[in-house]
Amino acid sequence: MRKNGCRFGTHRVIHPQNSLPQSAQKIDNSLPIYDNEILVEVDTLNIDAASFRQMKEACNGDIDGVKKMIMGIVKERGKQQNPVTGSGGMLLGKVKEIGPRHPNLKGLKVGDKVASLVSLSLTPLHIEEIITVFPERDQVKIKGHAIFFESGVMAKIPEDMPETLALAILDVAGAPAQTYRLVKPNMNVVIIGAGGKSGSICCAVARDILGPTGKLIAIQPSERGRQRVRELGYCDVILSADATNPVECRNEVAKVTEGVMADLVINCAPVENTEMSSIMSCKNDGVVYFFTMATSFTKAALGAEGIGSDATLIVGNGYAPNHDVIAIDVVRRHKKLRELFEKVYS
Repeated sequence: MRKNGCRFGTHRVIHPQNSLPQSAQKIDNSLPIYDNEILVEVDTLNIDAASFRQMKEACNGDIDGVKKMIMGIVKERGKQQNPVTGSGGMLLGKVKEIGPRHPNLKGLKVGDKVASLVSLSLTPLHIEEIITVFPERDQVKIKGHAIFFESGVMAKIPEDMPETLALAILDVAGAPAQTYRLVKPNMNVVIIGAGGKSGSICCAVARDILGPTGKLIAIQPSERGRQRVRELGYCDVILSADATNPVECRNEVAKVTEGVMADLVINCAPVENTEMSSIMSCKNDGVVYFFTMATSFTKAALGAEGIGSDATLIVGNGYAPNHDVIAIDVVRRHKKLRELFEKVYS
């Protein structure tokens, strides 16, 4: 008879003891599942943007090298958790088995196509084979399985859109949900990395709330990204400032806000060392939301202290109630945004 494990997955932790699965160095990805777990046959991994970027750079762009790195990480850790960035991503698959004691609050059935809404950095994962890597959209097609605890949230794939499109949207579902909470009419809002996946969906939400009020400012260093921002048409101003250069960003934002600066800065850049650009672009009593997993808490907290900023710093929690429904709804309502996601990510 199978055992009933801890709802948070501590029964899968190998070391160190007393860790939760996310902070553990190694977890158990073996079968059979416990009575309160769900087994998913995995089709696609959607690697966190910061993690995928780091792996590509470490392998000098060699995709076979990225494959070997992913296989090595999962073999060593029992999960896809980049040891450099600490982040994971999410997955797409099909429900294969549901433990009899799993609460199954979403009414999932065996055979349902699902996307995970918890990080790969805490999800037991076994890869039999990596079939294809899609570097342009940070996705990896595999053959393998994953195990979900009671606390692990997942969403059923909508029937009105391709699976890979839904996966791309749900990968950044926390960003639009938090943006809805933070943006208010008449604000000056800066979005760093506005031309990326999370950045573009945040732009759509911010424009919905701002309407004709306030000012929506994009910071996007690449021309390719700026072209996406222009085509979407949500932003009032598009800056090409380098987000790793805080003084440059601060000066550019000061120019377009006449020295008032931003009430809210949302950082979606998948690169390191953008913390101070976010803080220096913000009012002293404003809010900075770090959605990017490349954020260093130490750099942000001590950096803000060093320049005398009293801005509220929010770490990007990828979960919010109904965030999957919110994200899918945003893309459904915005035709140009959906076309962009279909073109780039599906």
